[in-house]
Amino acid sequence: MFLSCMTARINLGSKLPYTNSDILDFNPLDGPSTLRTLNLHGHFSFDDVHHAAKDFGNQYQYYPLAILRPKSVSDISTTIKHIFQMGPASKLTVAARGHGHSTQGQAQVHGGVVISMESLQRPDIQIYTEKLPYIDVSGGELWINILRKSLKYGLAPKSWTDYLHLTVGGTLSNAGVSGQAFRHGPQISNVYELEVVTGKGEVVNCSEKQNADLFYSVLGGLGQFGIITRARIALEPAPKMVKWIRVLYSDFLSFTNDQEHLISYKKTFDYIEGFVIINRTGLLNNWRSSFNPQDPVQARRFNSEGKTLYCLEMTKSFNPDEADRVDQEVENLLSQLNYIRSTLFLSEVSYLDFLDRVHMSEIKLRSKGLWDVPHPWLNLLIPRTKIHEFAEEVFGNILTDTSNGPVLIYPVNRSKWDNRTSAVIPEEEIFYLVAFLSSAMPTSTGTDGIGHILDKNQEILQFCKTNHIGMKQYLAHYTTREDWQAHFGPRWETFMKRKATYDPLAILAPGQRIFQKAIPFS
Repeated sequence: MFLSCMTARINLGSKLPYTNSDILDFNPLDGPSTLRTLNLHGHFSFDDVHHAAKDFGNQYQYYPLAILRPKSVSDISTTIKHIFQMGPASKLTVAARGHGHSTQGQAQVHGGVVISMESLQRPDIQIYTEKLPYIDVSGGELWINILRKSLKYGLAPKSWTDYLHLTVGGTLSNAGVSGQAFRHGPQISNVYELEVVTGKGEVVNCSEKQNADLFYSVLGGLGQFGIITRARIALEPAPKMVKWIRVLYSDFLSFTNDQEHLISYKKTFDYIEGFVIINRTGLLNNWRSSFNPQDPVQARRFNSEGKTLYCLEMTKSFNPDEADRVDQEVENLLSQLNYIRSTLFLSEVSYLDFLDRVHMSEIKLRSKGLWDVPHPWLNLLIPRTKIHEFAEEVFGNILTDTSNGPVLIYPVNRSKWDNRTSAVIPEEEIFYLVAFLSSAMPTSTGTDGIGHILDKNQEILQFCKTNHIGMKQYLAHYTTREDWQAHFGPRWETFMKRKATYDPLAILAPGQRIFQKAIPFS
């Protein structure tokens, strides 16, 4: 009965996108005039809204009615409460936008309100250095700023994403995964407390002990239950330096065995990732600008002979007075691995430079006009027992090269994820993140064109479905209720109940295409 009542109010899994002409059908109450009446510290922008109609993916473009640039949490609360009180007769919806790094239009909203979370002003970042140190930050704060601030106290968050120029609210609404996740879990496993504005406009503080259901709903909740306006993030002592290591494998079984071996150790590397290299030449020479081969003579003689190669990337953090001990630990760990000995490349960089490494690549790509291009990314979580079947087909048959962007592959431990959150992962204790991070040339009709890359993505997804791989999408993108229901599996009913509790009119995050705001019966 509960679910029947809910579906009467919310049209589930509608097939978006809308067409631009839909905005002409809006209720007159949904125009700018009703928003202009609100008493805010910040303000609405109604004319200059074009930049909120695009994102990093560069594939979708939905124009909002307005952008809210909040100066306070009450601005967000007032706006959402106003739209909620208008009831189901209004079509207005709301999307929180951080740094605009979504790839499938998730932070866009057609004819509704985009909240610019980076406009949210809060007191200076607060750091607490007690027994369990933490940092209090705005949901619109960038992780790079958190890192720089916390490093001044010799501290840093435990878990990261590969790219740090993202907002706290954005990554916590998904999971936040990188090479530290095998040890610390994703970023959503390292949060003590949140402040959230629900789909009713209520401002709620929540944690494991206070309003726990909302706390776990919002973490990994794809923005469906509330907008994160403040987060309390766990910190740990930060090292000053990093030993950064890359080695190559030609055998996938050895590659995965070594990865799984390393993440099972207590005293292991601090960061472990891998990537796939298909039909790439000159790779070792490209590394020489920032890495030193342990044996330059052997490295010069290395020839991939056209084979698919697998790179294992690791780091060991240290302070300068620990260098000798850490060198010995690294040597001991490497001695247990079965990589191609001539392909050991090492570097030493600051902790900050390592964590912000992707931004350095961004600067180079921007200088060449290659950053603001379509990014048809596909991120998958593959159970350990299926990873070899997956690799054989995808890396052996479907993909013929990896020149359109990195293909990451590395294992994580399920035990480091909290199953009370909304994030969906495979059931097995070890599963792999496999990320196809492609960039497409806008005018190309060849293998670097968006059409070709999307076709390959679909081929990979179809293979997973046909062969019952048990895959879950990370940063999932579906357009029908059936697909979303299959994604959540037995957790779908819980997800729907949480939606009915915290956002009963489906006002929040319509760009995820899970729920559509109800249309009144005539």
